[in-house]
Amino acid sequence: MITLKNITLRRGAKVILDGASVTVNPGEKVGLVGRNGAGKSTLFALLNGTLHEDSGDYTLPAQWRLAQVAQDMPETDMSATDFVIAGDTRLAAAQAEVTAAEATEDGERMAHAYMELHDAGAHDAPARAQALILGLGFKTTELDQPVNSFSGGWRMRLQLARALMCPSDLLLLDEPTNHLDLDALVWLEAWLQRYQGTMLVISHDREFLDAVTQVTVHIENAKLTRYGGNYSKFEDMRAEQMELQQAAYAKQQEKIAHLQKFIDRFKAKASKAKQAQSRVKALGRMERIAPLLAEADFTFEFKEPANLPNPMLAMQDVSFGYPPPDDAPAGTPPTVIVRNVSKSVLAGQRIGILGANGQGKSTVVKTIARALQPISGEITEGKGLAIGYFAQQELDVLRPQDTPLEHMIRLVKDTTARGQLSGQPTREQDLRSFLGSFNFTGDQVKQSVGSMSGGEKARLVLCMLVWQRPNLLLLDEPTNHLDLATREALGMALNEFEGTVMLVSHDRSLLRAVCDEFWLVSRGGIDPFDGDLDDYQRYLLDEAKRQREAIKESVKEAAAASVKPVTPAPAAKPAREDNRTRQLRRELEKTDARMVELNQAKTALEARLAGHPSLAEITELGQQLQVVQSELDTLEERWLELSGQLEAAG
Repeated sequence: MITLKNITLRRGAKVILDGASVTVNPGEKVGLVGRNGAGKSTLFALLNGTLHEDSGDYTLPAQWRLAQVAQDMPETDMSATDFVIAGDTRLAAAQAEVTAAEATEDGERMAHAYMELHDAGAHDAPARAQALILGLGFKTTELDQPVNSFSGGWRMRLQLARALMCPSDLLLLDEPTNHLDLDALVWLEAWLQRYQGTMLVISHDREFLDAVTQVTVHIENAKLTRYGGNYSKFEDMRAEQMELQQAAYAKQQEKIAHLQKFIDRFKAKASKAKQAQSRVKALGRMERIAPLLAEADFTFEFKEPANLPNPMLAMQDVSFGYPPPDDAPAGTPPTVIVRNVSKSVLAGQRIGILGANGQGKSTVVKTIARALQPISGEITEGKGLAIGYFAQQELDVLRPQDTPLEHMIRLVKDTTARGQLSGQPTREQDLRSFLGSFNFTGDQVKQSVGSMSGGEKARLVLCMLVWQRPNLLLLDEPTNHLDLATREALGMALNEFEGTVMLVSHDRSLLRAVCDEFWLVSRGGIDPFDGDLDDYQRYLLDEAKRQREAIKESVKEAAAASVKPVTPAPAAKPAREDNRTRQLRRELEKTDARMVELNQAKTALEARLAGHPSLAEITELGQQLQVVQSELDTLEERWLELSGQLEAAG
């Protein structure tokens, strides 16, 4: 088990933990919660050995294997699959030992090395890695793409997959949901629920915490308090505890006041001096109950829009996508993702936009926000439409060297130049006060944005958004860097907002609180989703199951076709296949047939190894197994590549 007893932990001059104690039992899944800056990530640094306690006793079983998500952005030309496989430290060690053993030509060492390589799961490592990659939202065609070809958010997903690939007894996850959309989040929850080790997770997503944890550890006032239950249970228990503490504090204050009144009244009288002195001693012995210092609530509101056009906008046969790159050959067509959408957005609507990764949610929002042009069709805006747009990459466009005040002054100038003044304050002192309502007080308004946390940057973007006084809010993953208190404040502000909201988010709590209807972006179109988020979660799980079954069925069909060719029915589609498609299909069938042969050979070799062969036979069998597995790995990668190409061609 993990034990912290009277731990004091400092970060520079700041005391993070002061005499803190807590125990985490093997196999427990723990949510670590507390306000930003309380020390959650610092506690992780103690657990992973980056920091050491200043005093107290800290124990972690020496044999426990640790896995956590690396926070650095990976820079490598390795394929996505190879990068994730490299996260399996046991497999990497086994492969290194095989190489070293082969160099010594020590038969016994080689035999043991081959057996350890087999036990480490070398035979199914690519399949395990690819299951993680696909579960986190990648396409089959991306499995062999180099890591450097992906954007930052996708590379961080690969870091998460790499951590999950690593065999571990202790898994540390610090905000694992930040770069995920809802379908990947549902998959991750299911994976973590099956995880057998001990897990500590930091997250600001209450529904995610409720789904994957059974214990909550709260960091407050440099102390650790353990609660038996998930986040919702913790909130209930803490509210009850705070109520009891407040009542006990009030009762004690009443008693103190009564004693002090007696002392003040009779301390000068000789006849009562003894009784007064005994009460002074009683006050001195009394263990004082601390006053309740609740975390300061953060609230804000959207001002009433200047007008509410109805409809806000109308889309007629609109197709959404991206124009060809500037360096593309002349005549290159645009990339169309969503086609032929005819819909209206009305005043007061609260629309949640759902859909699996890559289906076009952000593309639709960007186009409505005027950041992209429609590929075709027409978007008609209502008179006086004022859009407030929070993009996923909004934090990236903040100027690191500038201060919050400078950002607000620039926003005023830009808005004035466009003739779109919102009626909000424009004088510098008024802007300072406006920033103060978003908790940017004192010298913080002159602090460079580059030195701020992700949560503070997100709060600044919200501040700038509110100042613009929009009547249509387009929010694309606005909660990625927000803590729980700010997420709740955003939900409350959106509920009171009188305009229209279109929201893309993986935060189900925010979607439930704000949206009363959903659009599903799927298979190149947009349709109303008839159901709630629980129905959508079931839909995602059913879709994932359907895709897995379809892949299994295609493997069976390909295997059957390679053993016993079936004369195709006189259907039109095969006759129309071009030469390239026919070549791909033939190569896929040959690849699959060879994989069947290799799997049979592998099974036979493993059966012989499972018997009691001699030392020389073990060495020979191990070498044969390695050759078979190497060819099988190569063919599996080629099979996935061919399948992806056929899917794209069909």
